Amino acid sequence: MAMAPVSHLSILPTVLKDADCLELSLRSLGLQPRRGGTLAGFGGEAVSVEVQVAMGRGRHLGWGRQADGSLALVGDLQRIAASNSLQTLLGRITRAYAARHALAEAAEQLPGAVLDVHA
Repeated sequence: MAMAPVSHLSILPTVLKDADCLELSLRSLGLQPRRGGTLAGFGGEAVSVEVQVAMGRGRHLGWGRQADGSLALVGDLQRIAASNSLQTLLGRITRAYAARHALAEAAEQLPGAVLDVHA
């Protein structure tokens, strides 16, 4: 009995923790991330971010470090979503991060192996 192929990426955790991996993932999607800075969070409060990207018209998305070590999304999502397909973009970012992170973990477990991604 033949088994259908399974996408392992669909079961990978999507909690972002590695800022370097996030930055590389954003670049792979044609975005131009910048490290550090502050963005306006909920209620206009200034929030420090580790990574941010410009979304046009003075709008930015960023990821700030949380107490648990994860990177949380920061930005005026309502304004950005009004002019961009934010949900689709965030899905693409998450998938790129998950794939890159999985390859990095595999490379650590398999020293000497050559790992590559083909579209």
